[in-house]
Amino acid sequence: MKLIRIIIFTIFLALNSGAAAHPMDSVEISLLTCSPHNEVYSLYGHTALRIRDDANHQDWAVNYGVFDVTKSFFVPRFIFGLTDYEIGIFPFDLFCYEYRYYGSSVTEQILDLTTEEKQRIFNAIAENYRPENREYRYNFFYKNCTTQARDVVYVKLSEYIEYKKLKPSGFSSFRELIHEYNEEFRWARFGNDILLGVGADRSTTLEEREFLPEKLMEDFDHAYIGNRKLVKQKTVIVEKRDNAGTELLPMAMSPTVITPTHIALLLLVLSIIVTAIEHFTRRTLWQFDAIMMLLCGLAGIILFLMLFSQHPTVRVNLQLLLFNPLPLFFLWRMISRSRKKQTDWQFSMWIVLICLFFAGSLLQRYAEGMLMVGAALLVRNVARFLKKA
Repeated sequence: MKLIRIIIFTIFLALNSGAAAHPMDSVEISLLTCSPHNEVYSLYGHTALRIRDDANHQDWAVNYGVFDVTKSFFVPRFIFGLTDYEIGIFPFDLFCYEYRYYGSSVTEQILDLTTEEKQRIFNAIAENYRPENREYRYNFFYKNCTTQARDVVYVKLSEYIEYKKLKPSGFSSFRELIHEYNEEFRWARFGNDILLGVGADRSTTLEEREFLPEKLMEDFDHAYIGNRKLVKQKTVIVEKRDNAGTELLPMAMSPTVITPTHIALLLLVLSIIVTAIEHFTRRTLWQFDAIMMLLCGLAGIILFLMLFSQHPTVRVNLQLLLFNPLPLFFLWRMISRSRKKQTDWQFSMWIVLICLFFAGSLLQRYAEGMLMVGAALLVRNVARFLKKA
């Protein structure tokens, strides 16, 4: 793999040096927008740049979304915002083949640039591709493959670019924007929403919403450099295909019949049934509460650790009022003979935290089914409090 990278880098340097000896008039620079497909890492689409030099028979895709899942602790590092992505440069045909394989469309927007503007963008890409500059610290909302490709253009043209017919702020929140893409994948959406905090629910600006490839493509359609439109030609170069007519499309993220709402509703119904059984039989089904405390405590560890994440939109998460590590400290009372010694203040504390959780729903949009989970926990703690009283 290192040898391949060295070869590609050498070819790219040759292209860069050749650009100095040949007019940039033969070079076209384009924004490539790839539609989502069913792999979890591509639910929101992808962005790349294309450099085509017809005079020198060169055609390259510049991809800022290269990552290595085989690196140690990739998933924990991704969650905590410690993942490094890098730029990769590949033959354009190879880039299109991948998205054709998955059935995704690839839309090209050829940018209307002067020779000087092309040269500045070209030089910036060459600088980014230097071995010491290739890696960057990835952040899903603020620094990803789309924002990196955008910034290569913006940094060189920002003094000229303006958007017409687009307001600068007041767009949907980060959470609402990604919900447009994961509506059919409820468990993926649940995983996102359980980790995202209050910061994901504020309105985004024009620039902030451009972390999504399709939003950046839409904004480029309305961008001007002075009186000149930024995009001079827009073409779908790879057509989107239907999964039903394709043999090669994997369905790793197929929609599921059982949703988080179903699980949360089941938990609420079980809590009511257990409470009713205890009331009529005068028994205490502590095993049910012990299981709930264990699950809430384990989930709480994850949310507590997110306080130290580098992702700014996950640090303040009001769902921590419901899922937190505290139940693990009281679990031993529940599974030992000392469970009868539990005091009223413990149940009062949980009731207060749960009520604060419900109040927090005015500030933060919770993951699907979380309000029903909160109701289930409230039923059990109120029942235990009244029993102790």
